[in-house]
Amino acid sequence: MLHLRLITPADRTEAAVRLIEDTVGTTHLVVLPGAARDPAGDVVMCDVAREAGDELLSRLQELDIEDCGSIAVENIDLSLSKRADQAEKDAPGEAADAVLWEHLTEETHEESTLSVTYLAFLTLATMIAACGVVLDNAILIVGAMAVGPEFGPLAGISTALVQRAPRLALRSLIALLVGFAVAMAVTVGFSFFMDAIDLFSEEQLEGDRPQTGFVYAPDRFSFIVAVLAGAAGTLSLTSAKSGALVGVAISVTTVPAAANAAIALSYGDTKQTVGSTEQLLLNLLAIVLAGTLTMLAQKFFWNRQRQRLHA
Repeated sequence: MLHLRLITPADRTEAAVRLIEDTVGTTHLVVLPGAARDPAGDVVMCDVAREAGDELLSRLQELDIEDCGSIAVENIDLSLSKRADQAEKDAPGEAADAVLWEHLTEETHEESTLSVTYLAFLTLATMIAACGVVLDNAILIVGAMAVGPEFGPLAGISTALVQRAPRLALRSLIALLVGFAVAMAVTVGFSFFMDAIDLFSEEQLEGDRPQTGFVYAPDRFSFIVAVLAGAAGTLSLTSAKSGALVGVAISVTTVPAAANAAIALSYGDTKQTVGSTEQLLLNLLAIVLAGTLTMLAQKFFWNRQRQRLHA
């Protein structure tokens, strides 16, 4: 269940209450006239089944409440109420399948912000992966994949394409490109430093690496795995099952490929630099493609659900 708290101007309260009452899957409606002070207005609260939440939010936004008041949404971890149980039964579909598009847009907006923390995580992940590829250590590669925060901007691009939000798309693309550029540049310097203290060597990079050689050798399986991981990551994000995102992160060769490209560049190995860059771009493209198609499929499914409900 979701908990909605609205601050509405007095002249729009009745319309908002009518929308809530007409929406299947709502309950626990509370109206507090004149309770809000900043901005001034009425406070309206209700609980709504997650699968009915997106439709209700869309209809409330048509009243322009967010321009002169507010709409706040919270997840309810526990609700002991027969009315709430009945509301969930009445709402169409399953809660796990429901997508809150406004929440998804807001979440991906935050995750795709080019911040110092984002750059730090991506740079540290790339440096960890650099140690992994030189030492041919699969554990370090997996660790670097899990640390990397690049799925946020990738999901942001997919969301922007589906929601037709060019500003979010530009913001996500900048975070992705600048983030990898900075991470790879710092990793080149890191490689020079490690070579200077005899911890990295060109012989290690050029030697046989059965555990990590795949990071600069893109093939059809690279694309297929990235597509599957992109779809899984999108489902995890839209259904609020964030635990699966860790598995997605360690399924695709993005950060390790960037790390290998940076180290190869520091040693002047053009072949590995090009191969790693191709691997990186291939995986990024596949994730965005899979994420966009998955969201379009979800949007189509829920639109059909709504049509059947109102038929």
